[in-house]
Amino acid sequence: MVHMLAAGVFFSGFIKDLVCLPRPLSPPLQRISRSASVALEYGFPSTHSTNAVSVALYAIHSIHNSSTPFIHSHATALQCSFIFYAISIVFGRVYCGMHGLFDVVIGSALGALIALLQISFGPLFDTWITTGSLENIVVTTLIMLVLVRIHPEPADNCPCFDDSVAFSGVFIGIQVGCYHFAGSPHSIADPMPSTIPFSIDVLGLPISVLRILLGVLTVFTWRALAKPTLLRILPPIFRIAALLGLLLPRKFFLNVDQYHSVPNLKKDDNVIPPASEIPGMLSNLRHPRRRAVSVGPQSEADAYEVMAFRERKRRQSQGRDGMSPPLSPLVMEDHGVVRNSTHGEQTHQHKVENGGINASEEHANGDKTTANGTAREHIATFPRQPQNKDEADDEALFRALLRPRVRYDVEVVTKLIVYSGIAWISVEGNAHLFAFLGLAP
Repeated sequence: MVHMLAAGVFFSGFIKDLVCLPRPLSPPLQRISRSASVALEYGFPSTHSTNAVSVALYAIHSIHNSSTPFIHSHATALQCSFIFYAISIVFGRVYCGMHGLFDVVIGSALGALIALLQISFGPLFDTWITTGSLENIVVTTLIMLVLVRIHPEPADNCPCFDDSVAFSGVFIGIQVGCYHFAGSPHSIADPMPSTIPFSIDVLGLPISVLRILLGVLTVFTWRALAKPTLLRILPPIFRIAALLGLLLPRKFFLNVDQYHSVPNLKKDDNVIPPASEIPGMLSNLRHPRRRAVSVGPQSEADAYEVMAFRERKRRQSQGRDGMSPPLSPLVMEDHGVVRNSTHGEQTHQHKVENGGINASEEHANGDKTTANGTAREHIATFPRQPQNKDEADDEALFRALLRPRVRYDVEVVTKLIVYSGIAWISVEGNAHLFAFLGLAP
């Protein structure tokens, strides 16, 4: 199941950053979403649809082919519930204004393909990992690192890459943990090698709940300790690597020679939030009707779509070709990005003056302005005062955008290590801890 979710997030994000197709135009649509980061992503294909369809199809297949017989009515009810789950997610994305029909159709097709591959080759891959040699783990890890490296660079500052890196780390950690745990005396081979033994009848409900709480605690403890530690020790290592010409810079990430240290990052994780954010998440659960309804562009891709729509309507009203692009070019000065609206071309360079960022003067809202230099978010601005009402409207459009935070090159390796560790703890580390504490059956 985790393999499918990781594949769904990675490859849907890969396609999003490759084709860079925005979400449906707003206005006229209203968007309903609880996540601000989702608004910064492209719309095609729908990751929610991909994962919902893959999970539903795999679950239906597992029920149909289960070694434990189901009562026919129970099996039918479970299968219908998964069908309803997938349909509600897919059409819910359209209802919420987050995707068009084409987005969810292709996303669903990608999910069906991932489920088919998991059903056909998943058991073989698991056996290859758990009964194979260390070379298999090395090959798998190298393939994932190559996939991370060739992940397309988007036209706009889209956070899809961050989630893809996180799930790549999860995938690597699972394979390492399963390979090593399969040879442990604490593992069992049913239904597959490296299975953690568990029986609520043997352990009882209190011990079972304690295991869950302890397991969650170890994950958050690892994240709280590993992430700041890595963000402190990796920049010097990256600077040495940069001197040797070993670093490959990525667009929209500050290179290590453009900052002094990485500040305390807030709301920087869309997969596993820090423990300090858990109370706020629980508060949201107590208010199920609370939702974020937005009208208007929320990302740069949205803004360009709105500008193109406005220009098309202007020309239609003047009896001209309605497919012409907007006349007003936008120059993104903060990071030296120039986007030509006529041809869709971009050039990019980071622009940091006089030496980089002083982390001690970091602002909570993401602005980076220091005595040593400046490095602000990638946000579009006009290079001059607006010359007419149309340009004034376009400038106001971009000023209202949700501003993505500054991201640092060391965060990529940090995410890979942190999430690999989380996955390893989940599939092996906690099992050894439970056995040591006498919480294993």
